[in-house]
Amino acid sequence: MGKQNAGIKIACENRKARHDYFIHETYEAGIALQGTEVKSLRAGKANLKDSYAVIEGGEVFVENMHVSPYEQGNIFNHDPLRRRKLLLHKAEIGRLFGKTRERGFTLVPLKIYFKRGRAKVELALASGKHNYDKRQALHEKAAKRDVERALKDRQRD
Repeated sequence: MGKQNAGIKIACENRKARHDYFIHETYEAGIALQGTEVKSLRAGKANLKDSYAVIEGGEVFVENMHVSPYEQGNIFNHDPLRRRKLLLHKAEIGRLFGKTRERGFTLVPLKIYFKRGRAKVELALASGKHNYDKRQALHEKAAKRDVERALKDRQRD
């Protein structure tokens, strides 16, 4: 009939990352998973809060990413907080390695999703926000919401 829908199914998001960091660049990376981890991700049983990525020996690993053990699994279930390898091109790893050596840059996973049946991680090159930056962002967001509400009310009249 036609091509299958190559839609993206989001497994989990790190919403707090956009509040705590300035996002400069994003990268799509594959992730090396065990069998029961994939099933848990499909069920949406993952948490990216407080997770980050490190580059060691020319490879990228994500730390503190919690993937709950699969409920129908057996003794071969995975460790929920194990370190997982991210799959990136060598040139991308080199570019990220150079940028993370600069002052204040870190690698933060933003979301995990399935694309064409494969688990992917959206990895962001980010720098931390200070408290005054967060307050300013909240004020801008509130002002934008007020303007949109006023325009919506104006269109009704």
